[in-house]
Amino acid sequence: MLSLAVPAALLMVAAAMALNLWRVVKGPDVTDRILALDTLTINAIALVLLLDIALGTLVYFEAALLLAMMGFVGTVALGKFVLGGDIIE
Repeated sequence: MLSLAVPAALLMVAAAMALNLWRVVKGPDVTDRILALDTLTINAIALVLLLDIALGTLVYFEAALLLAMMGFVGTVALGKFVLGGDIIE
């Protein structure tokens, strides 16, 4: 059962990433693009974790944690830049 669910989930996450990338390019506003980048990061984490499940290793779990931390810091930095124009005061 897992041999069918993981490839299907990989396909769905890849489709979601393509739609998020489209929103980053065609977003009508900067806030929409920031939200799309954050969602793209979440989808990348899901893709890495699905790859980890498919291969049966624990190496990719640490990569997913690093992606999560970098995505959070990036989203906060972009949000602060949009609100104030300066990241580091």
